[in-house]
Parts: sequence; C-alpha cells; structure tokens
Amino acid sequence: MNHLAAVVLTGGASRRMGRDKAAIRLGGETLVQRVVQSVSSRCAPVIVVRAHNQVITDVQATVIEDREPGQGPLVALGQGLRAAAEGGAARAFVCAVDMPLIAPALIDELAVGSDRIALANAGGRDHYLAAVYDVGLCDTIDELASAGERRLGALIERVGAQRISISDPQWIVNVNTAADLAALPPLP
Repeated sequence: MNHLAAVVLTGGASRRMGRDKAAIRLGGETLVQRVVQSVSSRCAPVIVVRAHNQVITDVQATVIEDREPGQGPLVALGQGLRAAAEGGAARAFVCAVDMPLIAPALIDELAVGSDRIALANAGGRDHYLAAVYDVGLCDTIDELASAGERRLGALIERVGAQRISISDPQWIVNVNTAADLAALPPLP
C-alpha cells in the first residue's frame, strides 16, 4: 500500500453555475472526463464520488455515490478515501470536478508532502480540494461527521496539514459561474 489514488468529488449543488458542473463540455469532453484523464496519468485507482442524481459515464474510474448528499464534501471525502484504501492506496490526491486546468505536475508537487495532509497553497490561501490525504483519515472523518461536522477545515484543524506553495496557481482555478467558464484561458 504505497501508491497514490485519486478522489474526484463531483456532487456539489452547482448553485452558482445553475447546472451540473461535471457535465459541462470543454474541448469536446465533460469536466469530469477532463479531470479524470488528467489525474489518472499519476494516480490509480481513480474514484469519482457523485451525487445520487448525477449521471457519470464514459470515465475510466470507479464511480461511487455520495451516501449523504447535500452535507458538504467531508463525508464524500471519507467515502472516497475508504474506496482508495480498498484499492490498495496509502494516500489519495483529492480534487473537485470544477478544476479544468488541473495538471499532473500539481500532483507531483503535492505528492512529495510528508504529512497526513499536503494542501496546495496559492496566493496565501489553502485549497482543501487540491491536496493529498492519507487514506487512514477515514475514521477521523467519520468521527467528525458523527459529531455533526461538515467542514473540511475541521479535519485540517484536527490533524494539521503541510502547506505546499504550488508553482502554477492556474492548476487550481475553479469554475463556479458561467463567467468563470468564459474567462478560462485556451485549453491545451
């Protein structure tokens, strides 16, 4: 158990976008296909955690359903980490589906982290959904969720994290609105 898996969270409500971000098409592929393809060059297995009403197809990944939809990403993170552990991984790169510029080099930079959590840091801001997590954090996540906690920050507060200043902040740009989508640079 020493390789790196990936967990892609797709189950957000997409309120600001007004439609399912995972299904948005860019350059002939959906956001989920784009992100899965990018992370799969460095990670295996790739786990996609989806909302119960989402249709995720044509991806080279294991797709699991968020067991507590609408509760935020903490529980979904725990599910993804547990699936990664079952797939034989010791750690998992975790990201959101709304990061179309994510690159394998980001994973390389974060994978050198030695703490249980290695967070991308850009512009003085931590990015909880561009990070490498130890799969053994599942029990801690379950404890936090059982106590009613839904914030990813609560996990960071509990176990700490290594902050890694990444070399290209564009890798972690998220698209939350149609304007964000329109502002993307040309895609490779």
